[in-house]
Amino acid sequence: MRVLEDDKLRADLLQRLRQRPPGQAAPAQPSEAGLAQRVAEYTRAVAEQSAEAVSAALQAARQIGSVFSGDSGLDMVRLRDAGLALALVAAGLFASFLVVRFAVEAVQGSLARRVERASWAPRLAALIGAGILDLAGVALAWGAGYLIALQLVGGATRRMTLDQTLLLNAFLVIEFVKVAMRAVLEPRHPGLRVLRLDDTMAAYWYFWLARLVSLMGYTFLFAAPVMALYLPAAAAQALKVLVTLTALVITIIIILQNRHSVRRRLFARMEAGRRDLLARAGHVFGRYWHILVITYLVGIFLVWLVNPARALPFVMAATVQSLVVALIGGLVVAFVSRLANVGVRLPEDIRLRLPLLEPRLQAFTPRVLQIVRTLVVLGVLLAVAQAWQLLDFAGWLASASGQRLTGSVIAAALIVLVGMGIYVAMLSWVEYRLNPDFGTVPTAREKTLLALFRNAFTTALAVLVLMLALGQLGLNIAPLLAGAGVLGLAIGFGAQKFVQDIITGVFIQFENVMNEGDVVEVGGKSGVVERLTIRSVSVRSLDGTLHLIPFSSVDQVSNMMKGFSFHVAEMGVAYRESIPEVKEAMAEAFASLQASEHGERIIGPLEMQGITAFGDSAITVRARIKTLPGAQWAAGRAYNELLKEVFDRRGIEIPFPHLTLYMGADKAGAAPPLNLSGQLALAGASAGKP
Repeated sequence: MRVLEDDKLRADLLQRLRQRPPGQAAPAQPSEAGLAQRVAEYTRAVAEQSAEAVSAALQAARQIGSVFSGDSGLDMVRLRDAGLALALVAAGLFASFLVVRFAVEAVQGSLARRVERASWAPRLAALIGAGILDLAGVALAWGAGYLIALQLVGGATRRMTLDQTLLLNAFLVIEFVKVAMRAVLEPRHPGLRVLRLDDTMAAYWYFWLARLVSLMGYTFLFAAPVMALYLPAAAAQALKVLVTLTALVITIIIILQNRHSVRRRLFARMEAGRRDLLARAGHVFGRYWHILVITYLVGIFLVWLVNPARALPFVMAATVQSLVVALIGGLVVAFVSRLANVGVRLPEDIRLRLPLLEPRLQAFTPRVLQIVRTLVVLGVLLAVAQAWQLLDFAGWLASASGQRLTGSVIAAALIVLVGMGIYVAMLSWVEYRLNPDFGTVPTAREKTLLALFRNAFTTALAVLVLMLALGQLGLNIAPLLAGAGVLGLAIGFGAQKFVQDIITGVFIQFENVMNEGDVVEVGGKSGVVERLTIRSVSVRSLDGTLHLIPFSSVDQVSNMMKGFSFHVAEMGVAYRESIPEVKEAMAEAFASLQASEHGERIIGPLEMQGITAFGDSAITVRARIKTLPGAQWAAGRAYNELLKEVFDRRGIEIPFPHLTLYMGADKAGAAPPLNLSGQLALAGASAGKP
């Protein structure tokens, strides 16, 4: 196609075909040109177009010079009359537009002051009204221009020239674009501004964008077509190239002026602590965005120089499609983020019954948001690649393989979603069953079994969902099941301790020897059972240390909270005390304990067991108090305090260890006197003192 479009290449091809003998086959040509060849062709085309533009500019300059010298052969009177008529139409058009704009600005200012502190609904209505008013002003000025061209300039014929029509149509298109820009930026009325920009930034962007639109619009829609009416077509093309190059230079200057501010905005998400895909992409793009954009604009300019008829429309259409897709993707992500910020709010009754359901759903929100963002970014990338014809994703989706794979992925995703729903429902049911405020109060045994059921059900559900999802994706899960069986057999032979843990744990659960919350002694460690699985038990000791004990190391379990408990009170009293009085004091302390806050935890009378031992300096008297499971420690501490008070009040001695010095006795039973002075002198002499 390039050979047929290029005059030189087409002439060379025809020359070679003429020189080839009849019947000789044409040499095989590669179906696709190499990268170096294509770059060389584009470079040559750019050079040729630039040379043609320079030549056309010189020719246009000579033509304009000949016009002023009178050697061009043009009808100068007709040209002068057309120029004056066009100047009158332009003056009337822009004068009427200034008057209309003055009135529209006054009304828009009044609207902006009224809705400056209003809610979103009045501001939206004012924004729509201001836009309609602005459009009406442009249409009114355009109509005034047509009226001036027909009634005042057209004279008796009431006819317009082509250059006047081009001017009016260019004015209408350009001002409509500016109306859209004013609706978004609104440099003079912040109350009607859509974007959150300060006045300086809004005025800056509107100033430059409006001038670029006017420069390009009036050149391509008015100046170049009018020049083509009186000068060669190459002159109009040279004007387009010159103006486009000027607009490109202005755009590059604007980009370089704002590269740091745009970079800060792109870095803001990462600096705020976000680490998602958008934050990383913005951080990477923010470093080189100005280089990429400048390269893109220069590339568009070169493509337009090479092939303005075909390449430029394709590039512009692909660019517009890419921007629209990116805008839609950004709106979707913003909408999902807004929903995520609002969060999940459940009714009060459900929150009371399932207090952990709302936090659990809110915990899923960031993950769901990340998945949605990833899917949106992937969809935007595929749509952009489709717009630039880098791949035919739409055609692949329409094919049999694409439909099959898409259906499989959707089915697998639905299976995962259903599995997640079942998982949340199971957790909610367990949570409701463990909630003591609704239904029956769960026992320790029920808490343990529900925890084990939750763990086992989660594992089984995860394996089932994984197998079904892989099956929907086309993977043969039969080898996986066989491999799992072989792997389980290998684990059974190689991990005997693990198997022993599970078997012992199963029997411990069957025998119901301990549950979560029990105080036990297991594996040489004592403490509260915090977590009980099928292969291990986690025990929190008194000092806060958590011990993980596998069941293979457990040969004995001592549960201190099974059925009921006893506080054993063993009191040591002096040998001189009356045992009945001691028993009476212990009974009095027990009566005071029953009358205290611990009385509801006592489930039996005081069991007085009497003297149990004769010690070196005390007689041990033992009693036992029967309590609810786990209440023996608190009740025992309170009983000891009460017993100390009763003993002090009654004068019953609680002896501490002491030594009795016995001097011996003769046959008559008389003990010799203790000579303290002699003993002290002997002790002083042994110490080296007089």
